[in-house]
Amino acid sequence: MINYNGEIQSSDTTLSNVNRGFLYGDGVFETLKIVNNKILFFEDHYFRLMASMRIVRMQIPNSFTLEYLEEQVLNLAKANNCENSARVRLTVNRNDGGFYLPQTRTVSFLIQVSPLNETHYSFSDAIYEVDLYKDFFITKQLLSTIKTTNKMINITGSIFADENDLQNCLLLNNEKNVVEALNGNLFMLIGNQLITPSVEDGCLNGIMRKQVLQVARKIEDVEVLEQPISPFDLQKADELFITNVITGIQPITKYRKKEYKSDLSKVLLEKINDLI
Repeated sequence: MINYNGEIQSSDTTLSNVNRGFLYGDGVFETLKIVNNKILFFEDHYFRLMASMRIVRMQIPNSFTLEYLEEQVLNLAKANNCENSARVRLTVNRNDGGFYLPQTRTVSFLIQVSPLNETHYSFSDAIYEVDLYKDFFITKQLLSTIKTTNKMINITGSIFADENDLQNCLLLNNEKNVVEALNGNLFMLIGNQLITPSVEDGCLNGIMRKQVLQVARKIEDVEVLEQPISPFDLQKADELFITNVITGIQPITKYRKKEYKSDLSKVLLEKINDLI
């Protein structure tokens, strides 16, 4: 089952062949996690979605209140019997009509849910090897900080990772600094300094990134910095890890010939679980 504009329908419903999200990537989305019939960090997701719609000049319906969208998500999770633990995608696209220039600024929304096996975040110590993806670059601009339905860099990078037996790849911006992973934000620990790129570098303004920053700043003897990371910095790091709202924190175990610890990422994950 899906929720299309507030109506729960069969998941095999066919969308219009002139859907602007399909034709032009004219859409934005949020990936949410439900635990025990509650959407984690939903207020942060909601305000990022509203900001994303404003950035791409979509008309925000009066009905798009935090309470309305939360209700739509949870109703669909209940209809799919996965309100205890679920992954949710909430997509908003501009309505049909026009070519590059839309005929309307009005929007439609589509919600999809799928069950997850676990409620709290679990720590993984499995091998997780990454490398740089250098075929394409992320530009330092506001569009790079939001989740649009145009994700071709992430798609081609994921294919590159699969072809090279990697678990993930790290993406570079147009100044050749490392900004994020294919599916989340990047953190690097060197000594007592926990470093992550700033959104001004072009990284996604991630929801789990925000939670980790808040938690890490409360840990004694850890200095939290938002600054550029060069590829050379990766070789000097003690720890590297990736954050997103579905996995929580994913430690990187290997980059090229360098192997990494995961002590701080374990501590941070425990503190994130305490929040939920």
